[in-house]
Amino acid sequence: MGKRKYPPLKQSEMVAILIALGFKLVRHGKHPVYELEADASGHRRVVPVDDYPEFDETLIKSMIKQSGVTREEFYAATKKTAKKILV
Repeated sequence: MGKRKYPPLKQSEMVAILIALGFKLVRHGKHPVYELEADASGHRRVVPVDDYPEFDETLIKSMIKQSGVTREEFYAATKKTAKKILV
């Protein structure tokens, strides 16, 4: 069997990745929301982090898209998650 394209991540890993990418917690409630300030083109990135024990491939793919980085950049943001895709 081959490796999963998007290995599962825990909520703590997801938050660590977003913080490493420069996101800051802007709202805390039912769904904490992390935001990356606007870039030169004026686009800001917003990623809500649901309270799941583990994020599946579909949700991770969506969160990577919302973050505006590639899969490799996303997983490589922390040493722990980089190991999951051998970066």
